[in-house]
Amino acid sequence: MPLMRSWVETANSSDTDFPLNNLPYGSFLTEDGEQRCGVAIGDMILDVTEMEADGLLVVAPDEDEVLFFGDWTEFMALGPAVWESFRAELTELLSEGNGAAEELVPYMVPQVGTRMLMPFSVAEYTDFYASKHHASNVGTMFRGPENALPPNWLSMPIGYNGRASSVVVSGTDIRRPWGQLKAPDADLPRFAPCDRFDFELELGAIVGQPSDGPVSVAQADAMIFGYVLLNDWSARDIQAWEYQPLGPFQSKATATGISPWIVPKAALEPFRCDTPERERPLLDHLKAPRPMLYDIDLDVGLAPDGREETIITRTNYKEMYYSSAQQLAHHTTSGCPMRVGDLLGSGTISGPEKHQRGALLELSWSGKEPITLDTGETRSFLKDGDTVTLRGAARGDGYQVGFGACSGTVLPALDDPYAN
Repeated sequence: MPLMRSWVETANSSDTDFPLNNLPYGSFLTEDGEQRCGVAIGDMILDVTEMEADGLLVVAPDEDEVLFFGDWTEFMALGPAVWESFRAELTELLSEGNGAAEELVPYMVPQVGTRMLMPFSVAEYTDFYASKHHASNVGTMFRGPENALPPNWLSMPIGYNGRASSVVVSGTDIRRPWGQLKAPDADLPRFAPCDRFDFELELGAIVGQPSDGPVSVAQADAMIFGYVLLNDWSARDIQAWEYQPLGPFQSKATATGISPWIVPKAALEPFRCDTPERERPLLDHLKAPRPMLYDIDLDVGLAPDGREETIITRTNYKEMYYSSAQQLAHHTTSGCPMRVGDLLGSGTISGPEKHQRGALLELSWSGKEPITLDTGETRSFLKDGDTVTLRGAARGDGYQVGFGACSGTVLPALDDPYAN
């Protein structure tokens, strides 16, 4: 599909994340302190909450003001038919040559200087472990290459239930956590700030329709509303002590960062691709009826204390072993109900080469091989003041469908919260 041209000139650049082909959904704060729903187009935000209130945009004919509260949760609940008609209406209004252009200009807000908010209400959060390269690397570090993958890994997507309460939007500072740490040669644990703080490069799938009972992979795919970049902030030293036998807990509870823009699934349709060839046949309920991954280039930048940024990772979402639809289908097999606003983290996205690894744990091989930044400094894990920025875009013919940035800066740990 070629670039779709808009009367918003900045949307016609091959460099923008937000051409007419994209039209992602976000929430922003007005100068008057009101939360509104917005759609990104070029370097602008179209205030669709205000347009709906003024009668210039019909979201759902039989519903009152769907976008009144300024986030997309209620809109998602209306289902795929409404998603499709709304997107079609926006595309027509913003297309080059549309006679409504002059009427829409007052509803445009510059992205620069506008504060972005959480675009939806997170109902539940589940994070997966679905990159074979990542799982193999981590398993090799701690169990050796012969036992790198858990016995069940090639048969089902492994995951854990995380904290919806600590999902935050890009631009939120991340406080270094305290926790129980235990050195391998120590007899007892100690309570101290995390010393091995890390990021994880992921894609988040947002569930837009509920379920009550098991669903197929095809049904799961239809339930997904859109995707965000996701940073699963991770305290590796807390994780090392706590994770056996039940897996991550407090080491993953500090924060999960997401990009402010939800890229609708429809915008990613031209970029679908197959999952890798199976090394072990999947059971029928996990088999994909069509391509379920997407060809999305991803990178991670690290800037110490706001100085020069170094791109430390370049990879692609197509490297995943399991798709979000397969993860969602697996999640429902026990009868577990899914809700509108559930968030599924893909798991760390890593490729086969060292520069494609999606976490510092892998890049530095658990601290044994520190990476060197363009500033000349080295990193095994994150230091206070480090800003981590995830970026991603699917590349089309003269355009890209991007997510914007997903950034967070590490703040020093609090003083001992339990000191007398």
